[in-house]
Amino acid sequence: MSTAWIHPRSDAREAVASPPAAGRQASPASAEERLLPHEFLLEGTGAPGRTGVLLIHGLTGTPNEMRVLAKGLHRRGFTVYAVQLAGHCGTQDDLLATRWQDWLDSVCRGAELLARRVDRVVAGGLSMGAVLALALAQARPDLVAGVVALSPTFRHDGWSMPRYTRLAFLLPWLRALGIGRQRMFLEQPPYGIKDEALRARVLAQMNAGDSAAAGLPGNPWWSAAEMHALAAGVRARLKLVAAPCLVIHARHDDIASVSNAYEIVRGVRHAPVELLLLEDSYHMVTIDRERRKVIARVVGFVEALAGVAGSGEDEHEQ
Repeated sequence: MSTAWIHPRSDAREAVASPPAAGRQASPASAEERLLPHEFLLEGTGAPGRTGVLLIHGLTGTPNEMRVLAKGLHRRGFTVYAVQLAGHCGTQDDLLATRWQDWLDSVCRGAELLARRVDRVVAGGLSMGAVLALALAQARPDLVAGVVALSPTFRHDGWSMPRYTRLAFLLPWLRALGIGRQRMFLEQPPYGIKDEALRARVLAQMNAGDSAAAGLPGNPWWSAAEMHALAAGVRARLKLVAAPCLVIHARHDDIASVSNAYEIVRGVRHAPVELLLLEDSYHMVTIDRERRKVIARVVGFVEALAGVAGSGEDEHEQ
């Protein structure tokens, strides 16, 4: 089966900077090579540092939602790069100016930047970021040694989602007709977070309009249409994924039901798939109540791929 539909644009393959000092964000010499303002790159150390983990945020999200996991991986010596997707961390118009191919370009650029610094790359993403990690594994099997899919979202079918979101399959037609450009699916309580104190902090950032920290307050219709197109293509080609996968999903996910995770388990046929279901979290598993369990499981998965000895679960509070 052809993967031409998912190949990144050629302009995503840009030159990248030489490695920065250990543990610091890269500071390339040229504007073309510079990390985007909200991205961060943490250089690893020793044998684990030769393995890089590319972290991909979700639709309307930011690299900041991956920071807790990034720190946990970096503490164990891994090199970690949290990429900023095209059109994100800005205004709604910034996001609407991009298509799913632009988001995949961002992921490919990040993977290639990371690959220049390490011997192997593990792609990990949250929500739509998990779908993009799978897309990268399909498009660049030579580059991806493993996939971490956190709360993978092929469709917004969680228990908190309004009934009208089930009509998302109509969105590509609406976009084609130019209808609903400024319309948005506003997020609903509990906003993907079971921990009430954390939820209040994130909600305050959203209401303050701090899109760089908390993302946009909802999903624009046209952007959701792009996600729908991306997800449909990735889901149809799951059998092309050849890299081992770790899937982590909350059993009671409010945004994307656990059936999204089971699609990966069933669809990836030529690589092992591990599934961890969480009992005390909602959609944002990287920051919610069981974040330490998530970190420990992801660290163990990456250590196994890297062939480095672990030192037990990381229970350090973030």
